[in-house]
Amino acid sequence: MIFIVVKFQVKNGDREGFLAAARDFTEGTRAEPGNKWYEWSLSVENPNEVVLVEAFDDDAAGAHVNSDHFAKGMESLRPWLIATPKIISRQIDGDDWGEMGELKID
Repeated sequence: MIFIVVKFQVKNGDREGFLAAARDFTEGTRAEPGNKWYEWSLSVENPNEVVLVEAFDDDAAGAHVNSDHFAKGMESLRPWLIATPKIISRQIDGDDWGEMGELKID
């Protein structure tokens, strides 16, 4: 599985506007074959930061980056940003979330 986390720094803290601008891109990505999840979160410490957590089957991330909606999506996000997004992208073992062993809830 390809696991990706991206941090976006949004102009004027308008995270809701940014997420609205990302809606079509988000829906298109979630509909792609091989997309496992594509989830947005808001930082509780930085009012300008939006965090994206996404995952793809090993062979699906390339198709995502080369899709038409990817290029359009990048351009729809660009006007909302104050800095180049920071990314971590890794191939990892597994194909879904696992339980946290250190905090088991019965």
